[in-house]
Amino acid sequence: MSRRDVPAKGIDPALIVILAGVSAALHVGKLPPAIPVLRDALGVTLVQAGFLLSLVQLAGMTLGLAVGLAADGLGLKRSMVTGLLVLSAAGALGGWAHDAPTLLALRAVEGFGFLLATVPAPSLIRLLVAPRRLPVMLGLWGTYMPFGAAVALLLGPVLIGATSWQTWWWGLAATSFAMALWLAQAVPADRHRHAAAGLGASPSGAGHGWPQRLRQTLTARGPWLVAFSFSVYSGQWLAVIGFLPSIYAQAGFSGAATGALTALAAVINMVGNIASGRLLQRGVRPRVLLYAGFATMGLGTVAAFAELHGSGLPPLLRYAAVLLFSMIGGVIPGTLFSLAVKLAPTERTVSTTVGWMQQWSSFGQFVGPPLVAWVASRMGGWQWTWAVTGACSLLGLVLAGQIGRLIQSLEPPSLQLER
Repeated sequence: MSRRDVPAKGIDPALIVILAGVSAALHVGKLPPAIPVLRDALGVTLVQAGFLLSLVQLAGMTLGLAVGLAADGLGLKRSMVTGLLVLSAAGALGGWAHDAPTLLALRAVEGFGFLLATVPAPSLIRLLVAPRRLPVMLGLWGTYMPFGAAVALLLGPVLIGATSWQTWWWGLAATSFAMALWLAQAVPADRHRHAAAGLGASPSGAGHGWPQRLRQTLTARGPWLVAFSFSVYSGQWLAVIGFLPSIYAQAGFSGAATGALTALAAVINMVGNIASGRLLQRGVRPRVLLYAGFATMGLGTVAAFAELHGSGLPPLLRYAAVLLFSMIGGVIPGTLFSLAVKLAPTERTVSTTVGWMQQWSSFGQFVGPPLVAWVASRMGGWQWTWAVTGACSLLGLVLAGQIGRLIQSLEPPSLQLER
């Protein structure tokens, strides 16, 4: 029996890894409830607010593949701890920012910490759990972003209203620091676990260097398909959820109400993430889940934002459409994390594939919010948001079909005949 089959004493280390991801996601979700205050306090424009939402993804957009390649050499756990410490330091310094450019620069640093803290996580979870639990745990890992964002969106308006946005920044910096200490103490080191799992480098080191892993990853179709799919998902999800507080604030809702409404829209994404792991474990094909997710996201934003002759659906139905957009769309990240493990060219390229996927996910999150903000500023409102998100969903449907055909081509002929 391998160590991965032995029940852990106390809290499952894989769950601690997931909580570390939640701690990192808090720094992504901390900004939306602060945007109205920052626009008044620091003179942040709407487009600058879009870049504040997306700059946290700059490091991932440029360094995701490099961090994935280096994760095994640096150590998966060590990388996550370092990332949390970077987030803590940048968050603490951000509380003293007095202008938008300084805050923008520190958001970019936070993005680097976020990358270090999240890219190695799926590979580390893979080492910590038995294979039969992997789809479920990766589906649970997929909830780190919506759950962290929801907590931030719910608590942010309350704490900012009671204290200040600076205190909000410093509180989350302290949270990440505490999480780094817990992860360092409670999660086993991963170097010997690689060797035990048969993932370590050969004695000669032949065939396992980063140039070969890079070539194997970038010359295979699977990593590209999951990376592009994550990009078109994450860009539209962050654009819609990230600007909900501003949309509702413009509509006259209070800070607490906008925080609660947006938090529910974010946290309900977890339902899809968790369901994806269960459904994959029961044999539902990934292509079916991706089709359902992208189709619902596209139709949901049409219902939520589109207007005909200056009017649209009643507010309650619009909000219900946003909830469906987030909930059913949640099957996409859970499915793609499982596919990243499955479609990686070799076992030694799982971290590299996840890093490549993170790089394109970050690109989507970097481009999506400013693009939606630009369209809103040009059109004088949010009524054309559906055009941007709908284009992303259509592309996602095309990619889902390509992924389905790739998986089918990799299956044994006997299994293809059964289906």
